[in-house]
Amino acid sequence: MTRAPRVLHVITGLGVGGAEHQLRLLLRHLPVRCDVVTLTNPGPVAAGLRADGVRVTDLGMRGNRDLAALPRLTRLIRSGGYDLVHTHLYRACVYGRVAARLAGVRTVVATEHSLGAAEIEGRPLTAGTRALYRATERLGTATVAVSATVAERLAGWGVPGGRIHTVPNGVDADRFRFDAGVRAAVRASLGVPPGAFAVGGVGRLVPGKRFDALVRAVAAVAAGEGREVVLLIAGDGPERGALERLAARLGVADRVRLLGECAQEAGAGGGAPSVAELLGALDLFVSTSVEEAFGLAVVEALAAGLPVLYRTCPAVEDLPPHEAPGARRVEGDDALARALRERVAAGARRSAVAPVVERYAMARTAEQVMDVYRRALAARGRAGRPAPPPGRPREHHHPNPIGRTSR
Repeated sequence: MTRAPRVLHVITGLGVGGAEHQLRLLLRHLPVRCDVVTLTNPGPVAAGLRADGVRVTDLGMRGNRDLAALPRLTRLIRSGGYDLVHTHLYRACVYGRVAARLAGVRTVVATEHSLGAAEIEGRPLTAGTRALYRATERLGTATVAVSATVAERLAGWGVPGGRIHTVPNGVDADRFRFDAGVRAAVRASLGVPPGAFAVGGVGRLVPGKRFDALVRAVAAVAAGEGREVVLLIAGDGPERGALERLAARLGVADRVRLLGECAQEAGAGGGAPSVAELLGALDLFVSTSVEEAFGLAVVEALAAGLPVLYRTCPAVEDLPPHEAPGARRVEGDDALARALRERVAAGARRSAVAPVVERYAMARTAEQVMDVYRRALAARGRAGRPAPPPGRPREHHHPNPIGRTSR
């Protein structure tokens, strides 16, 4: 193919979330024309994509079993004249692969953003979920894993290694550059007392994120410290009420601020700060999640120069320790409380941006995705030839850590 390919991205929803924002960042760097279809929930990220000049279509899907959405998606793909369909998140991967095949598009790439050992996108993995994923995966050309950990899980499901490409999530480090003026303004707007030590977390308020452990740790540390400690959590979800009651029961309701959903970027509207602004206001970032496919929030916190305590984070664990010197793994609630007490005693201290942040630069990620596209389109041209023997999952490396693509 001599001309640049036309690409359609299909995603389950475009509300506030890591995969959704990753798509927006990726499209800013891909040097090809891309349109987006969201199966449901055309939320804040849809508005952001449109502001970036991307055409976004809401398919209006009413639920997981809304089979009427399949012919609508098929017609949209066929009429768009797309060379490649790229799917994101479970529902979009299942419907998108089938629709692409029905529309006659033979090149389909899927990104697996959130596959845990026992969960997928925060929901329990069942035998039926796995079987449907595997059945539709065979209709695609390639599957992108956002970490080596996810690649291993896909291989364990029986996805051939030659179809798995490890391409990590990307970070726009400039967005997280520390600004003392922004820090002071955000802390004042959130009512953080001068001199208080601010601990923070980011994520959906669901059981697997274990924000209850963070509330308990802050309560334990606050009870024995002369310095005031506050907890700021960006995110919303079904556990919000339970966390509020827990904070009240532990006597730290005045120290815990549940900020609700925060936009990824400043100036996106609403009263809450953006995630980048919040990270600038913190003194310590904590990730208590029991399962992560990548751990993007940890990398973003490191980009802001913050020390980090985490329970699990493939983005850090898959690399040599010297690449993320500011990140420390803690196992168990008691260990978290001890580590938190040590950090509060040491005082607020930012550090230089860790090498891990440069490794995960979004421009580099976009270049790796383009490499997957080139391979997938070339494989389409070889259709009908004997398939190569299964191999190990592919990892995409480039000598230039910043990458060459721009938009």
